[in-house]
Amino acid sequence: MKNINKTTDEFNKIVKKEQPAVNKVSNFLKAYLVGGTICLIGQIFWELYMTLFDYSQQDAETMVTITMIFLGGLLTGLDVYDEIGQFAGAGSLVPVTGFANSMVAPALEYKQEGFIIGIGANLFSIAGPVLAYGMVSAFLVGLIKTLF
Repeated sequence: MKNINKTTDEFNKIVKKEQPAVNKVSNFLKAYLVGGTICLIGQIFWELYMTLFDYSQQDAETMVTITMIFLGGLLTGLDVYDEIGQFAGAGSLVPVTGFANSMVAPALEYKQEGFIIGIGANLFSIAGPVLAYGMVSAFLVGLIKTLF
């Protein structure tokens, strides 16, 4: 038992020595700035839809969501969103563009296997569990609100 603990301690020392230093303040600032910039772009689209196209507030919100999902998917397809994600970390995951990235990236990875077996089967591999959790949670909350 002592040999196992000694080996584990030695392993942990090697891992700590080889791990790069994490600058949490820098990571926070990058995530904040990129996530904020994505939200700012969404706000600009909202203002454009409201003023230029005279959409109602609800229609403008819907169009902004559609536009941001499209841009996230497009940037993923152009291999730009992954670079943004490498720089920003979680700052690129939180907005709706991160959802588009989680849908498009697996589909692109398996596109050589065909539309059904490749893209169709893997399209929801990352986002599917999140969607399922969200739908089940919404159902349960609605059921509890209805009953009580």
